[in-house]
Amino acid sequence: MAKSTADDEELRRACETAIDGTNQKIVMCMKVSKSRGIWGKSTLLGRGHMAKPRVLALATESKAQRAKAFLRVLKYSSGGVLEPAKLYKLKHLSKVEVISNDPSGCTFMLGFDNLRNQSVAPSQWTMRNINDRNRLLLCILNICKETMGQLPKVVGIDIVELALWAKENTPTVTNQAHPRDGPIASVVTENDSKVTVEKDLVSQAEEEDMEALLGTYVMGIGEAEAFSERLKRELLALEAANVHAILESEPLVEEVLQGLETATICVEDMDEWLGIFNIKLRHMRQDIESIETRNNKLEMQSVNNESLIKELDKLLERLRVPSEYAASLTGGSFDEARMLQNVEACEWLTNALQSLEAPKLDPSYAKMKAVKEKRSELEKLKTTFVRRASEFLRNYFSSLVDFMISDKSYFSQRGQLKRPDHADLRYKCRTYARLLQHLKSLDKNCLGPLRNAYCHSLNLLLRREAREFANELRASTKAPRNPSVWLEASSGSNQTVNSADTSTVSEAYAKMLTIFIPLLVDESSFFAHFMCFEVPALVPPGGHSDGSKTGPSDNDPNDDDLGIMDIDDNDSKTGNSAELGTLNESLQELLDGIQEDFYAVVDWAYKIDPLRCISMHGITERYLSGQKADAAGFVRRLLDDLESKISLQFNRFVDEACHQIERNERNVRQMGVLSYIPRFATLATRMEQYIQGQSRDLVDQAYTKFVSIMFATLEKIAQTDPKVADIVLLENYAAFQNSLYDLANVVPTLAKFYHQASESYEQACTRHINMIIYFQFERLFQFARKIEDLMYTITPEEIPFQLGLSKMDLRKMIKTSLSGVDKSITAMYRKLQKNLTSEELLPSLWDKCKKEFLDKYESFAQLVAKIYPNETIPSVAGMKELLASM
Repeated sequence: MAKSTADDEELRRACETAIDGTNQKIVMCMKVSKSRGIWGKSTLLGRGHMAKPRVLALATESKAQRAKAFLRVLKYSSGGVLEPAKLYKLKHLSKVEVISNDPSGCTFMLGFDNLRNQSVAPSQWTMRNINDRNRLLLCILNICKETMGQLPKVVGIDIVELALWAKENTPTVTNQAHPRDGPIASVVTENDSKVTVEKDLVSQAEEEDMEALLGTYVMGIGEAEAFSERLKRELLALEAANVHAILESEPLVEEVLQGLETATICVEDMDEWLGIFNIKLRHMRQDIESIETRNNKLEMQSVNNESLIKELDKLLERLRVPSEYAASLTGGSFDEARMLQNVEACEWLTNALQSLEAPKLDPSYAKMKAVKEKRSELEKLKTTFVRRASEFLRNYFSSLVDFMISDKSYFSQRGQLKRPDHADLRYKCRTYARLLQHLKSLDKNCLGPLRNAYCHSLNLLLRREAREFANELRASTKAPRNPSVWLEASSGSNQTVNSADTSTVSEAYAKMLTIFIPLLVDESSFFAHFMCFEVPALVPPGGHSDGSKTGPSDNDPNDDDLGIMDIDDNDSKTGNSAELGTLNESLQELLDGIQEDFYAVVDWAYKIDPLRCISMHGITERYLSGQKADAAGFVRRLLDDLESKISLQFNRFVDEACHQIERNERNVRQMGVLSYIPRFATLATRMEQYIQGQSRDLVDQAYTKFVSIMFATLEKIAQTDPKVADIVLLENYAAFQNSLYDLANVVPTLAKFYHQASESYEQACTRHINMIIYFQFERLFQFARKIEDLMYTITPEEIPFQLGLSKMDLRKMIKTSLSGVDKSITAMYRKLQKNLTSEELLPSLWDKCKKEFLDKYESFAQLVAKIYPNETIPSVAGMKELLASM
């Protein structure tokens, strides 16, 4: 007999390599052929069902005091290496069937109860011989018994024959025990095989039934072959008895057949009668259906005729033009008393036109001649009415404005400032607001000329009001003219600056904005809604154009809320970009030219007091921050232009002041504090008083430009005479600090320049003091410098032997420089006092000078003690006492 693949160690190692990385252990593996089939039927090996070589491997896995068993299918890769193909859990094995159509008996199928698709033909496994098949099936059944405690259903193979084979061929069977430390694989010997078969392949109940059966025949459990032969003989005897019984019942069968034939004849006769009746009934049913069909058609025709009459009545009612509406549309008056009738006629015309359009009108009616003629008639009515209404409104707007312009009481007059009041104008326009809404729905193109006419007429009124108001505002405002020359050198440092109060100038400008900016915003808002622009509200409810939150009361006669947004009962219209662009173009035409009067007020204020540009800039910025609505674009542009105009004028003043500072360079020689230093402090104090709102940046930029020019000019003036350059610098930087001390504590920009001036002052003091000290004690400190230079290259012990640095040279230098040190110090004080014009600086400068001299002398004394240890010089303490006494 050929060697079984189950004993092939190389195959076992290949399988273990294929499942490496898992905790599973190979129990048995065999080579098989795989094909497809169905339960209980053989399969033909077609093109898609060719046998494929596979390896079946039984594996176990220990996990948490439990053992799991698996059936692995391995296939050969293109390189001939085994790799996992499928994995089945033996706990789901429900059936083992040996294919009866295979004569060799080597083919079997395994059924699992957890397969998702039971319609797919299960795999058939073909072993090399019966022994390999029995050996594999025995191992599977033993493992199922040990791990699950139950056996799958076995079909096509006698369990007794399998037990007998196990007894004769004692193969190596892997038995799974379950000690406390987990499953242990053990080899079943010949003596144990019988026990394994009896206990594992046959249940206790089956064993008891077999013993009872064997007891009937007085046979022992060891006479299984004789028992099997006897059972076969008895089965053949039973089959023969059944055939004999069938043959004896032949007369009875013939009698039954005759009765069946008679019944068949009766049934055929009855079927013929029923066919005749069915034909007659069918003819009757057809007649009834024909009658019902004709009746239904008549009923349907009647219903359709009624519906048609109703539809024609509705259509005729829709096509009829009421005489009162026709009269209003073609020749009615547009007086205020007739506006209600005109609006009703517009509403009817709009609804009538819409009713003749899809989807309100059925498409089948659209081609009717009557509908076409009526639509043409309605279009003519619409054109006539739109033309008449547009012509009337254009004339009406012009006449309203002409009437107001001709009446001087509407405008400011000499000695009386008149606030523009458009409440009456808007009230009259409100009468025709709903008419404009309907004109828009009838013909959008008619609004363009109407908007232009309204803008042209109202622009004349607004410009006249602004011009008269600005003229009277300037004439009624009395303010002294402040000088524009603040930092001119020729004016002298003692010139008193005019500090007259010019607040009335900025108040006049604020009044101009307070009156006209809300007016322009209200006019823009009224125009946007009156002329049917689909844009958001310009001013939020309860708010004003200047950003305040308190709104007018319900009874306020100046309340401009005319309810325009309620015309079409739509409070949530959202504008689009195209509509907004058209609105801004119209607002440009409505308000263009009024900016010239604002510019005139700014120029007038600048001539009176240029510094008032600061407060006007803050006022403008406050109004500009309150303009948030997109449709008030022109008002924002006007405020932007005003802000730019004010900034330009202020920058012009700053540039002129800078030129005044630069003209200080032309003087041949200047001593003491320059005139523009104290005058700048006065200017800065005045500028700080005028700051409002966001004008801080404007002032800080001016400070930066002023101080930069001042410091640059100061440096140039100081360089004209190098002998007194440091004195000029320190006196002017000290004056700058003294004059701006209070402002620098509150203004960050000035604080930065204050610290810059402080640093420059300290540098100038140091240079001037060192020059005075070296002038009086030049030999002393030159000797010390020579020693310090040589200490970088030679040792201190070698220095006394250098040329000019011997002890004798030291004694001569000490005698020359320090013999009359009190006189030298006195001369140094006089030198410091000589060119100094600011006497208040002298004490602090003299203290700095004494401290600097002592520091230098102390360094010299330390050098002498280190280089010339045996030489004596005046002590530092003595020098300090001498300086203190002077």
